[in-house]
Amino acid sequence: MQRILSLSIVTLLTIFTINAQKLENSTLWKIEGNGLEKPSYLFGTIHITCDATLEADVVKALDETSQIVMELDMDDPSMQAKMLTNMYLSDGKTIKDFVSKEDYIIVDSLFINNMDMSLKMMENVRPFYLTSMFYPQMIDCPMQSFELELMKVAEEQDEEIFGLETIEEQLKVFEDIPLEDQYADLIRMAKDNLEYDKTIFAKILEVYQSEDISLMLEMMNDENNKTVSNHQDILLENRNKNWISKIGDFAKEQPTFFGVGAGHLAGENGVINLLRQAGYTVTAFQ
Repeated sequence: MQRILSLSIVTLLTIFTINAQKLENSTLWKIEGNGLEKPSYLFGTIHITCDATLEADVVKALDETSQIVMELDMDDPSMQAKMLTNMYLSDGKTIKDFVSKEDYIIVDSLFINNMDMSLKMMENVRPFYLTSMFYPQMIDCPMQSFELELMKVAEEQDEEIFGLETIEEQLKVFEDIPLEDQYADLIRMAKDNLEYDKTIFAKILEVYQSEDISLMLEMMNDENNKTVSNHQDILLENRNKNWISKIGDFAKEQPTFFGVGAGHLAGENGVINLLRQAGYTVTAFQ
């Protein structure tokens, strides 16, 4: 359960991105120069998919590195407790303080139709957690995750896993986004019983398989999602900028395999361009 919840966070944070410059079609990039003795690698993941098989070039990069760094330290034993502490609205508020009676009924129907439970049991749960409950239903196959596959590799190779962010930092992202916008997105999901979101996610999976990270940015800039269109700086840009010095520190310490959501790679304020601005040579791994 801990890993599913943490994947929900990184999924929601990663599928929201901005338009950007065109880069080579690749989800695997080599980081060199700027004082690095050995190269490190940057891999763009997708957190929920039907097939998270690691391709040969990714396996090779993992073999050439000695630690794995993801957005979160996914095996942190304190993560679940911290997430549960953040799960509920403050000041005794519930969803009824933010949505109309009509919209409440629509959201309640979404839960009854898809979860066989009423919203009444979760009225004081933050909208992010409510939304994340439906992620496994966005695909018509058993859910797989590259993060979980990377964790298996770390265990097999007896390597440490680290995070670019703490769970508190990721949760704060949703504390900084107005609840009204988050509830608006939940209502939109409910009005067509997830059909629009399933269609969009299917397209995201298709583009990810093509490794066209620039196209992913273009199609993910979705005006139908208020959480995305109104708060891209919080969801993406600020986080990317905060990661650059941490990526450098890890890479200078030892060769490192970085696995972050593919939506973070491209763009003027994407990780690739920001690393280049910081003096690193970042090239698509062919």
